[in-house]
Amino acid sequence: MTVSTEKLEASIRRALQECLALKPGEKLLVIADPLTEKIGQGFWQIGKELGAESMLFMILPRKNDGQEPPDAVAAALKLTDVFVAPTSRSITHTKARKEATNAGVRGATLPHITEDIICRALDVDYKTMEKLVMKLCDILKKGKNVHITSPRGTDISFSLEGRSPDPDTGIYTTPGAFGNLPAGEAYIAPLEGTANGIFVVDGAMAGLEKLEEPIRIEVEGGFATKITGGEGAKKLEESLDKHGRLARNIAEFGIGTNPAARIIYNALEDEKVLGTIHIALGNNLHFGGTVDVPSHLDGIITSPTVTIDGIEIMKNGKHLA
Repeated sequence: MTVSTEKLEASIRRALQECLALKPGEKLLVIADPLTEKIGQGFWQIGKELGAESMLFMILPRKNDGQEPPDAVAAALKLTDVFVAPTSRSITHTKARKEATNAGVRGATLPHITEDIICRALDVDYKTMEKLVMKLCDILKKGKNVHITSPRGTDISFSLEGRSPDPDTGIYTTPGAFGNLPAGEAYIAPLEGTANGIFVVDGAMAGLEKLEEPIRIEVEGGFATKITGGEGAKKLEESLDKHGRLARNIAEFGIGTNPAARIIYNALEDEKVLGTIHIALGNNLHFGGTVDVPSHLDGIITSPTVTIDGIEIMKNGKHLA
């Protein structure tokens, strides 16, 4: 989709000013790759215009989501004030990103980003979205037992005991604040080994360009044990098999909250769609879990009913909390 240069620049400017509160004189590090070069250049240019010490690192595309960036980039991340990472593969769940956050650097990752997503899904009322995200995080923080069902056949339960949620509000203005752009989710790492049941991915699956039919994933003892659902299921299994059993870990439970997002078979935006939830397989080490594997794949579930400690917080995709 063709987007106007003016709209793209306006959305990038809003991200840097409203979402990240970039100030004149601050050091801004932009990480991009050949597939996102124009967007990276845009962030670098607008950062310069806003008076920042703007730096652009071009890296080779990572082989998969969750793979660490080069060591030089990891070192630079900790020495800056603000970072943005519009890359074709996600560095969200990496040691490099986590260490930068722990060092007080504020920033955002934009994995799989496109110009269309920037122009559309970044144009939201962040204050209103923040209220819903924080309300959901409060529920997740207090909750212990989750049960999810959906019209397509999802019926899965897991524990949140001892785990804390992370808010993705789009407002990352304090030291160490971090999230995705576009934003819009509350997410948490389920307790390893506690997930049992079935979840049916009928919205989108990270790593797949298209979902010809729903993917049915059976879960036992915290791991995906059987995956069915046509060609998409075969491709998903092939991707997981590259990284061994840990890639099948039930890594994340997230709730989408962005009213401007829509399912476009791009995980960055798909997982933010208001009225959906997602369950991810693989790495959860950097948001409260214990599994370290270079893979993190989100599956989107539409029209979910979510019950936490016996209380429905979503009913067929509608928020009740």
